[in-house]
Amino acid sequence: SVVQQFSKAFADVAEDAKPAVVTIITDKIMKIPNNDLYFFFNPYMDPNSEREYKTNALGSGVIVDSKNGYILTNNHVVENATEIEVLLNDNRTYKAEIEGTDPTTDIAVLKIDGDNLATVEFGNSDDLEIGEWVLAVGSPFEFRSTVTAGIVSAKARNIGILRDRNNLQIEAFIQHQAPVNPGNSGGALVDLKGNLVGINTAIATPTGTFAGYSFAVPSNLVKKVYNDLTEFGVVQRALLGITILDVNAAMAEENDLPVV
Repeated sequence: SVVQQFSKAFADVAEDAKPAVVTIITDKIMKIPNNDLYFFFNPYMDPNSEREYKTNALGSGVIVDSKNGYILTNNHVVENATEIEVLLNDNRTYKAEIEGTDPTTDIAVLKIDGDNLATVEFGNSDDLEIGEWVLAVGSPFEFRSTVTAGIVSAKARNIGILRDRNNLQIEAFIQHQAPVNPGNSGGALVDLKGNLVGINTAIATPTGTFAGYSFAVPSNLVKKVYNDLTEFGVVQRALLGITILDVNAAMAEENDLPVV
């Protein structure tokens, strides 16, 4: 039946994608400003000082190059990390090095020295259609190799979560309904052809857990960042010196624009 064929397609894509999606475990040193209560008990401390504390964090990643051992993830997964461990689907573990990061898109590239690594091929995120089915693969709540499904809800979403002092952040998220939770960050969003169409990055939630909508950096943007980081070490951009705004009804009327 059509339902059986559809289910088989989901199962085949999941089976192909899971070996290429890894769990990323990091040791981090976080800095927090000293608060007023802390100074009450420590009156001789510098009021502008910070305290450091060690913590562990969990995320996901996607192997995209078996020869060089390159893994894509989110920048926020590895930011401030002092040590990074990569756990493969088959339980192999590797120490990872950061090949490059781009906070303005929240993408990072890691490198491991491993053999027989499974990979996921880049897809064309521009070809995604609203209503198309996608699968999210990652490690939410330490549950490795978790696969969830949903449809693409919107494209080119700007949700205001990235910040850059030069205002160079780029947000063009794929909004989808595949459940994503803490630990999924950096994991794969794949289409029903098994191609990587996004890197899961964020959720819209009042609780900190999945509440209906997830957001992924589109693969075409990820591929640009990945190629630049692995070739040049930094992301290269051409700046036009302009700011782009969404047109609304008031702006259209004020500027006599034919569209709203």
